[in-house]
Amino acid sequence: MPELKGKEQLFDTWPEAYDRWFATPIGALVKKYESELLLNLLRPRSGEVILDAGCGTGIFTLDVCALGARVIGIDLSRPMLLRARMKAEGRRFESIVADMAHLPFHEEVFDRTVSVTALEFIQDGEATVRELLRVTKRDGTIVAATLNRLSPWASRRKAEAKKGHPLFQKVIFRSPDELTSLAPVDGIVETAIHFQKDEDPEKAPGIEADGRSRREQTGAFVAARWIKPGRRYT
Repeated sequence: MPELKGKEQLFDTWPEAYDRWFATPIGALVKKYESELLLNLLRPRSGEVILDAGCGTGIFTLDVCALGARVIGIDLSRPMLLRARMKAEGRRFESIVADMAHLPFHEEVFDRTVSVTALEFIQDGEATVRELLRVTKRDGTIVAATLNRLSPWASRRKAEAKKGHPLFQKVIFRSPDELTSLAPVDGIVETAIHFQKDEDPEKAPGIEADGRSRREQTGAFVAARWIKPGRRYT
């Protein structure tokens, strides 16, 4: 794992805290809006084989499995994958310890590919997106989501990084334009989570609806979608 060696340990202590955050009132809203955006862009279908690159504890993986797809989840962290397997018991889910920057798969084996909040830990985003394209079938969909550099959430995490936070010190923040430019094909981009972490959960839905109606580019969650060309990709 040339680029990410050592980062698997960085995430090994996070599974419980990661899932616990999404169980909070504001975290549950974050999960709801992020999942809606991802599924709208990815549009998984029953019977398809989908790669979840950097699946973590399976927070979003389960939503894809629920639609009848077979999901192959990869992650550097064994504890993360263990939790994902436990939650996905009975679903069509398989997990592999692997590096998304160097995928252990042949070309064009997945109908669709998704990666959520993993690219921000990879310096060479272009090479990694090319890997996602490589393993996706022609005319297949690739969706990558990350933390938006233009969001106040990113500013807060940068401040925490300066204070020594071990995880946020490793994060690479990208804007919507920077994210879409990682691929050699044209794509579309959307953002979500226009409210703040300390927002009143009762007010957050209204703020989110307003941000989306204005198509603001400062939502904390930014997701890009690309369609692999029908001709052979090079």
